[in-house]
Amino acid sequence: MTTPFPFTAVVGQDDLRLALLLNAVSPAVGGVLVRGEKGTAKSTAVRALSALLPEVAVVSGCRFSCDPAAPDPACPDGPHEQASGTARPARMVELPVGASEDRLVGALDIERALAEGVKAFEPGLLADAHRGILYVDEVNLLHDHLVDLLLDAAAMGASYVEREGVSVRHAARFLLVGTMNPEEGELRPQLLDRFGLTVEVAASREPDQRVEVVRRRLAYDDDPRGFAARWADKEAAVRQRIVAARELLPQVRLGDGALRQIAATCAAFEVDGMRADIVMARTATALAAWAGRTDVLAEDVRQAALLALPHRRRRNPFDAPGLDEDKLDETLEQFSGDDSQGDEDPDPDGPGGGGQPAPDSGPQGGGDTAARPEAGEGGEPQASGGREQSAVRAAEPFRTKVLSVPGIGEGAAGRRSRARTEHGRTTGARRPQGALTKLHLAATVQAAAPHQRVRGRSGPGLVIRRDDLRQATREGREGNLVLFVVDASGSMAARQRMSAVKGAVLSLLLDAYQRRDKVGLVTFRGAGADVALPPTSSVDAAAVRLESLPTGGRTPLAAGLLTAHDVLRVERLRDPARRALMVVVTDGRATGGPEPVALAGRAARLFAAESVASVVVDCESGPVRLGLAGQLAGELGGTAVTLDELRADSIAGLVKGMQSRRAA
Repeated sequence: MTTPFPFTAVVGQDDLRLALLLNAVSPAVGGVLVRGEKGTAKSTAVRALSALLPEVAVVSGCRFSCDPAAPDPACPDGPHEQASGTARPARMVELPVGASEDRLVGALDIERALAEGVKAFEPGLLADAHRGILYVDEVNLLHDHLVDLLLDAAAMGASYVEREGVSVRHAARFLLVGTMNPEEGELRPQLLDRFGLTVEVAASREPDQRVEVVRRRLAYDDDPRGFAARWADKEAAVRQRIVAARELLPQVRLGDGALRQIAATCAAFEVDGMRADIVMARTATALAAWAGRTDVLAEDVRQAALLALPHRRRRNPFDAPGLDEDKLDETLEQFSGDDSQGDEDPDPDGPGGGGQPAPDSGPQGGGDTAARPEAGEGGEPQASGGREQSAVRAAEPFRTKVLSVPGIGEGAAGRRSRARTEHGRTTGARRPQGALTKLHLAATVQAAAPHQRVRGRSGPGLVIRRDDLRQATREGREGNLVLFVVDASGSMAARQRMSAVKGAVLSLLLDAYQRRDKVGLVTFRGAGADVALPPTSSVDAAAVRLESLPTGGRTPLAAGLLTAHDVLRVERLRDPARRALMVVVTDGRATGGPEPVALAGRAARLFAAESVASVVVDCESGPVRLGLAGQLAGELGGTAVTLDELRADSIAGLVKGMQSRRAA
């Protein structure tokens, strides 16, 4: 067995260590989400925590870790009347991102259930994690159907497995800990709210601290057991402190003054629902117990807010997490009470302490200092002399029409286009290939019925054999690769117009986030095209690149299309099952170089020949319209939609229009 890196040997990361320890003191806090760049000891700290947790008493032989003092009356291995107990270390169970549903919740033997009426159940990871830690690395990449199962288990404290009327239920209460790199995409809001606390981690910029990190890591790699032995005393001290804090926790008093501060803080930051108030109360109580006190102080409430609120106040994935600490201090001061005052440090000896600063919100748009545009063809303003203009801010995003890829795919689970999936509505049946996961009961009975006499059936039960089983085929939704090809040339450079264009693309990015798509961004202007963002799951990264996008110069439309074609070709090799949707944002003009219009037409016909789904967002404005975007859409084999028509409340039938045009 591998010796884990000692928890107390982790350098820095005070907020991370404090959040984990508070959950060890009071599992009711609700878990921790750790956000940060790669290589910041996220996984190391989480794995090290399990060695500090006190042992748990379990019923001997129970696969579901029932407590001998209060066994689960519905335990599949029960009943456990007067069962003997034994102590074992608390478990930390890791949920792989690519795990199957059966691996998470457990597998029911459908064949035995139908033929013998026996509930033969093999427990999954939720059963293993009961009364322990469930750790999900890269939790933001977890498939939606697994997220749904985690949400249900976290909300009810139990896991249900139901297959064609056969049901198994068992307790599943666990400490949910997740780590993620925001550059790889954000987390679904429903699951985000299930984490009690969140912390942002980053590598230290202090040379001395970085030296100490390297020194300790090299020493651990050379001799893991020897390194762990040198930290054994500190590990034991923290373990004893956790036990003492757990014993003190029921005696901690959460006064009315502290409760008013908690409620006022949640109201001031406009967090949704009441879960934030409850988590803050539990966190502040755990902070007091960890510090060895029986009264909750204002400092406990402040630290609880810094840990429990940042991820709950985000309104969309483009908002930076964090709190305005000045506003927090003003609120606490305004609602201060005699029983919530004090100057004690919430954690004078162990990890913890000061709050986390709000991270930078990313690059912002520039000021209104662009060169004055000149009138171009069709009354369109163009950048003077091809001069580059500074970036402008995007207009407010709006809810967009649903753009989808025609046909039925088999890509990664998502919410955009139709696909054959393991989840969704049943559309037919087939013989299973490998293990049976979704039984089609009617088709199975129909396959077995003609053979009952030959098989010597007697009694009410069917004689079921492996060849009779039928797998249900289901239709759901998939996520696509949405590649944005944005015209940033001089003909698009009028400030009000470019702001509207960026607002439209930002709206489509928000839609892509909600539908679990990958996104990419290609821009073209001046002498050529650039891949501003290769295909990624990080929609907010695309929003940042879009916000800082300058404009100006000629319109190399062909270069933009050819660059997009190369991006799709490479991505098709990497992920052949994920279908693409190309969204071209342009007024349709093509300038620069020999025969720019003809060259753009030939580039567009490459996409039509490969049946790439495409939409052209027509940005042309002014009293004279040339209809060039519509011509481009025709050559692409796609459809054109104006900025106004892109809004969900403008017209109906955009998707049907795409499909009917392709069928024609």
